[in-house]
This record gives sequence, structure tokens and C-alpha cells, in this order.
Amino acid sequence: MKTPFRRHILATAFAAAASVTTGAHAQPALSEIKVSYQPALYWALPFFVASEKNWWAEVGLKPVFSTFPAGVPQIAAVASKSWDVGGTGSVPAVLGHVRFGIKTIGITNDESAGNALLVRKDVADKISKDPKSMKGQTILLTANSTGDYAVQSCLKKYGLSKADVTIKNMGQAEIISAVSSNNADLAGLWAPNIYTLEEKAGARVLCSGKDGGVVVPGALIARGEYAEQNPENVAKFLAVYLRAWKWMGANKTDAIAMMKKFYEQGGVSISEASMKKEFDTRPTFDLAQQLARMDRARGNSDADAWFGQIAIFMRGTGAVQTVPQPSEFITDSFMKRVQADPKLREFATRAN
Repeated sequence: MKTPFRRHILATAFAAAASVTTGAHAQPALSEIKVSYQPALYWALPFFVASEKNWWAEVGLKPVFSTFPAGVPQIAAVASKSWDVGGTGSVPAVLGHVRFGIKTIGITNDESAGNALLVRKDVADKISKDPKSMKGQTILLTANSTGDYAVQSCLKKYGLSKADVTIKNMGQAEIISAVSSNNADLAGLWAPNIYTLEEKAGARVLCSGKDGGVVVPGALIARGEYAEQNPENVAKFLAVYLRAWKWMGANKTDAIAMMKKFYEQGGVSISEASMKKEFDTRPTFDLAQQLARMDRARGNSDADAWFGQIAIFMRGTGAVQTVPQPSEFITDSFMKRVQADPKLREFATRAN
């Protein structure tokens, strides 16, 4: 026999269950998606903007973020399935394909000007006048990174090779500390670390990847197994990312204010002039431009050419044993899903 208290408990439980069921129909549950990136970087800003604007929920996603100091540890983390999608440099994207079957599904930005070889201010004039004087000197850089790729393109520009210098592998924060304390003269960095060293230590950019004649794309990536099993979520992820760039392009002042907050959360403080430089020197790509850069209708795409050169560079460093074909790991199928879905396409191309 049920007591009045027992009947009350059961009635409450049934009411709660009914409420949850009704709510589930009114508001579908969000799909969790694990997003990886490196904090305080220009190409990662769209993740922050989308979260501030609550755009993930609009397409039915619930992001769970994980951050890494550089691409190599980020790629290694995929072995434990700790992330599903994200952004990274083009060098770790290639490495990720070779080791773990990671797919490149889009381009974050053109960061050719955002990866560079810097020289300490005390010797900047000397080395700028005679770049070949770098022969025999030590360059600090983060190995198997876009910074490494840019440095080696710059050495080639000056008629030097990796064998002509001593390369010391260090993290970006360690490099900044070493140059700032006059313990190193030459360094390979990516933005915004470039601006930090310029502003706080007076270092000077000697040569960027763009100066060295290479294109350094950033990569939007997905874990192969996840992408195969959840193509719609991957397309939604891309739509959110693209919308954030659209909004930032149309609302630059507000976007820079968000960038300041985002960078400070990652421990980076640079001037507004340097933040504006990020926008001015780092081209990004909307949906139509993404599809155009990955279009293979007339043979290899632009993306194939860019990543193909990076793969050749990586074989030269010993990071990979053979050069993978870009068609093996670059796919436009998820961008095409965004384009083919009227709602997602409108969402991805909206500037408000």
C-alpha cells in the first residue's frame, strides 16, 4: 500500500519525466563535439567568437574544447580520441595524416606572413645587411611546425641550407625568453609570438614565409574515424567556423575587442596595432573561396599544391619517410555538404 508521501514522490517523478520528454521535443539535445586548437592564435579566434555568440547551439552542437601549445602534441592526442575536429598548422596536419589518418577539411587562413625568422635587435642591422652571416649560427625554432617551414624557406632565399646553421628545438615561450634575455640571436616564431618579441624585446622580422616564397596555409582537421561516422556534425562545425570569419570581417572593431580578450586568456598581450596586423596580413576564406581552393576540376587544387610542398619539406626534415599525396588527406566533401544544405549554407555565409 502506497503512503501519501510515496504517492507524492511518484507523482513528482512522473511529472519530471514528462517535462523532460516534452522539453526534448521542443529543444533537441545538442550533439557533443570535441574541438582542439592552440590558444591565443588568430585562426583559433573563430572558436571563441562562436562560443561568445552561442552559434554552436544554433546548429545543434555542444563543443568541448581542448588546447595544446603546438601542433605536434595536438596531433599525438588524437591517438586517445581526445578530440574530433579542430584547427592546426599545415605541417602537423600532414604529420597527422601520416601517423593517424587525420583529414584536412578546410583552410583556417593564409599565414605565410605570420611565420617568420626574427633577429635580435642588437645584431639586426648586421644580419639584415649580410644574411649569409647567419652561417654557423644557432636558430631557435619549434621543430616540425609552420615556423620551421618558414625559416627553411628563408634560409633558401639567402642561399643557405639547414646544414649551414645549428637548429635548436624549443617551445615558443622558451624561444621568446631566450631572445629577450640576449641568450639567442635568431628565432623562428609564429604570430602573435612574433609581435610579442617585437614589442617586448625590439626584435626584428628578417624574413617571413611569404618573403621566402612559400604559402603557409593553416588547416581545419578532423579525426578520420569521427568524420566518416559523423559527416553532418563535421559540416556543422565548418559552418560555425565560416560564419565567425564572416562576422569578424563585417565587424572588425568588435572582433579586435574579442581578440584582445581571447589572447589575454591565452597569456598573450600585444598592442592593438599588432592585432590589426593579424587581420591585415592573414587572408581568410569564405565558403565559396574554400571550395575554389580545394577544387580539383582541372587537376591539382591550390590546396594540393600548398600542402604538397609542405609534405616535400617534411620528408627533407625526416618527419615523414615518403611524401603523401594531398588527395589522400585533403577532402572538400564536408565543405560541399555545407554548400548543398540551404540552411547550413545560409548560416555559414551570414555576416551578423
